[in-house]
Amino acid sequence: MRLTHTTAASLCWEIAFVGTLDAAIVAIDARTGMPVWETQVADSMLGYSITSSPLVVKDKVIVGVSGGEFGASGFLDAYDAATGKRVWRWHSIPGPGEFGNDTWAGDSWKYGAGPMWLTGSFDADLNTLYWSVGNPGAQIDRSVRGEGDNLFTNSVVALDADTGERKWHFQFTPNDGHDWDSTEDLVLVDRRWHGEDRKLLLHADRNGTFYLLDRTNGKFLSGTPFVYQNWNTGFDANGRPVQVPGSNSSPEGSFFVYPSIGGGTNFQPPSYSPMTGWFYLAYSESGQQYVSAPAPYEAGRQYIGRGRTAASAAPRPGEPQAAAGIKALDLEIGTTMWDFKLPQSSLQNGVMATAGGVLFAASRDGNLIALDAQTGASLWRYQTGGNMRASPMSFAVEDRPYVAIASGDTIYCFALPK
Repeated sequence: MRLTHTTAASLCWEIAFVGTLDAAIVAIDARTGMPVWETQVADSMLGYSITSSPLVVKDKVIVGVSGGEFGASGFLDAYDAATGKRVWRWHSIPGPGEFGNDTWAGDSWKYGAGPMWLTGSFDADLNTLYWSVGNPGAQIDRSVRGEGDNLFTNSVVALDADTGERKWHFQFTPNDGHDWDSTEDLVLVDRRWHGEDRKLLLHADRNGTFYLLDRTNGKFLSGTPFVYQNWNTGFDANGRPVQVPGSNSSPEGSFFVYPSIGGGTNFQPPSYSPMTGWFYLAYSESGQQYVSAPAPYEAGRQYIGRGRTAASAAPRPGEPQAAAGIKALDLEIGTTMWDFKLPQSSLQNGVMATAGGVLFAASRDGNLIALDAQTGASLWRYQTGGNMRASPMSFAVEDRPYVAIASGDTIYCFALPK
């Protein structure tokens, strides 16, 4: 993330802010590559890391920590962009006396995880940050956490950008024993929905459901499966899922649950087109059995609690085989408008909708693909010869549009007609 910073002496330079895997944030002079400041955010020896790009909001740099698989309790920080000094911190796992602490059994909140894997979103008009929170700890073993909701894991939280105070939250998967981190992107859209002008938050969750929330107050508007799922039979009026008995992890093992631990979608960036009014995403459809085992907490070691899956665990008659692809979802009714199949699923390769009515997508097998955004028909593809783990991006130079993609150790760039 870049910021143009002006000093009292009216000297101006560009700064790039970078989060590191050893849990530091660094401000770098974009022209020279020289460090401006560096701040250690957390102790990497406890499992903390930073896996997302910092978000610059006014005079602050916002960054969250990862480390949920180590039981490292999550938090979101704001730093002064000029000095690197911390302005505020919001903890994703509430301590004693804080709202939500009673959703954790005993002292389990101390190792409750709740990582912030990806960068959040910001609404300048509402001065609100929206950030997604990942899995609880232990990841699969729920016994240490009790039967509570384990707030604020597997949730989206809305925070005041100036103070870090929580405005509202919405939890997608309470008491999760599947590792269904709600790390997926939060897309902010202003549009007419069901006859009313709305400020929407769109989120396709790892649990296999596409959600629409009113981002002014967190009100649940709709939740629609975008892949096959068999763990949830619906929602109450507040959007709480009605979970099927036997679908969560246990020492005996769940039945064969869809989606699998990788989720219906994951880190792949989705896209929204105001031209069609549709939401586009890369998806994966598969299932598995969830078996837990005791997981004592040890600082700096993985805190998972996964047991051995039964060899006989398999889909039941009528349930789908593994599949992957790209889908278009209609926001008004939540249904799939078209489905373009891919030969391999991926955690990294996302999609990009354009004003020209074309959807660009990257596939794991090395293809950059152009699809008709209205019909899903294949228009063009280019085989890069590398393993793609990135998403397309676009830019313009002198009114000429370009599309670029990273594949292996090479960046490919394609010019489009003016």
